[in-house]
Amino acid sequence: MSAAALVTALTVAPSPAHATPAVASYATTINGDSTDVYYPTTGTRLPVALLLQGANVDKSHYSTYAETLASYGFVVAVPNHSRSLFGQSGLFPEGAQAGWAVDWAEAEDDDPASPLHRRIDENTLVLSGHSFGAATALSLSSGLCVIPFCAIANVAPGELEAVVTYGGNNVLTGTSLILPVLNTVPVAYIQGLADGVATPDEGEGTYNLTAGTPKAFIELAGANHYGITDAQNPAGAAPDPSAQTLNQAVGVETTARWSAQWLLAQTGDSAAKKYVYTTGDAADPNVTVTYVK
Repeated sequence: MSAAALVTALTVAPSPAHATPAVASYATTINGDSTDVYYPTTGTRLPVALLLQGANVDKSHYSTYAETLASYGFVVAVPNHSRSLFGQSGLFPEGAQAGWAVDWAEAEDDDPASPLHRRIDENTLVLSGHSFGAATALSLSSGLCVIPFCAIANVAPGELEAVVTYGGNNVLTGTSLILPVLNTVPVAYIQGLADGVATPDEGEGTYNLTAGTPKAFIELAGANHYGITDAQNPAGAAPDPSAQTLNQAVGVETTARWSAQWLLAQTGDSAAKKYVYTTGDAADPNVTVTYVK
């Protein structure tokens, strides 16, 4: 075995049994927001996964993560949501997007011209959030409206079944205040241990104060704040001063795999439940999981 192959073998965790279908994509709009949609080319009754972006991280930077997540049987919608925040215009997600995604899914499933005609599970929505988008997802899962993550209180749609976040917490920037969290749906917090923007201490603090189960704190060794994006420090976003030591492709695949397995487990998939709660941690050398069933 070559040195490069040996490094790869030691770094990439064995994946759970997963027959990877072909994934296609197309561009659309959700409530006027330019959106990239990734979906498996086979299968029906596919749940929608709405990806809420990090602040000023363009949707294009999530292409690998979204494509991988879609390969597990999700319709992954990645909008660019622009709004003005404290006098600054940029890409800042907000809680209202969840309801818009539900409306879009219903319309898309009914549209004979759509590649997803009669293929969407209109009754199931899951959220994946990165950074600012993770905090936005937490505001929905807890029912708390915390500026700037929502402008008005948003009630999570009844279709929302689970949330997974990356590089997110409910610590207010510039303060030590941590708001109590009572989640109404299962939430997994994926935390890069090299994250210099949303630190491991902040992520763990949020997890520890979270009430409501199931919940999981999934630590990813060597990953920083941009372990979920196609490349480090995407243009326009605030850079992470902490260097990532985990291979970028490995980090994205690991994040997408654990996101998918968590979301599937919470929507009734027995194989995913076994992976999340029993076998996955031991099989993945880069991951440590704390969870409450």
